[in-house]
Amino acid sequence: DFSPSDTKFVSCGDDATVRVWDWATHSEERIMEGHGWDVKCVQWHPRSSVIASCSKDNLVKLWDPRAGSCLSTLYGHKNTVSKVAWNDNGNWLVTASRDQLIKLYDIRAMKELASLKGHNKEVTSLAWHPIHESVLASGGMDGTLIYWNLGAKGSEEPAAKVPYAHDMAIWDLKWHPAGHILATGSNDRQTKFWARNRLGSTAGLQETSEEKEEDILTAEIELGNHVGIVIGRKGATIISMQRATGTKMHVDQVRRCLLIQGTAKQIETVKKRVGALLERVSSDERGDRMMM
Repeated sequence: DFSPSDTKFVSCGDDATVRVWDWATHSEERIMEGHGWDVKCVQWHPRSSVIASCSKDNLVKLWDPRAGSCLSTLYGHKNTVSKVAWNDNGNWLVTASRDQLIKLYDIRAMKELASLKGHNKEVTSLAWHPIHESVLASGGMDGTLIYWNLGAKGSEEPAAKVPYAHDMAIWDLKWHPAGHILATGSNDRQTKFWARNRLGSTAGLQETSEEKEEDILTAEIELGNHVGIVIGRKGATIISMQRATGTKMHVDQVRRCLLIQGTAKQIETVKKRVGALLERVSSDERGDRMMM
């Protein structure tokens, strides 16, 4: 991450160190030691000479890059802290952890302002809104996307939640500079763009029970040699697809096919997702053969 002046750069690594680099000379300027395990993330304060870092040792540290010393240590989490993010107001620091919590700190008083509970798995990504300083987005290991409204008029409860925004972990979030679109990048190899609906639009909303119920159908998809890919590690892939599409699925490993139960629209969605997954795998296999 770059310093506010763009002349310095900070990095972190599995060697438990935080390193400051001089961008002009491409040289290492300072090594800061103090974490007891891998340092997962670092970020420079938006306007001051302060660096925040988080680690597998469950700690968040604030550093003075000029002196190379630790200014303070935050002990709020009980598991690996994976992300830190400064608010553009310069006063708030938010942290995300494997303990499924997001902590909001006011560094002026070194005080915890809020402990946000909403994720059911590790929190893997954070992004402050570029205009509304109290709005925060977070992504989880299970593909859940949550919006928060913090501050004096905000709440510790999620403002909005998208349970299966992705089939796998959301590793990064980024707002458009105007703040009207949020981009999410996931381990499911998809990048998605999110925006609020126009007034009166029901796009993306769950259908109400008043709408006509559709017939439940069954279908099959041949998987060939890719049964394990569709099932995923400990069934993660097929479980996430079931949740995301609302269908019931079962893999017949003898016949090497995927059995689907759902509406015609749901089945069509599953076929597209599985088809795209198998195409990616086949493409990777063709590329590996060409490299040999």
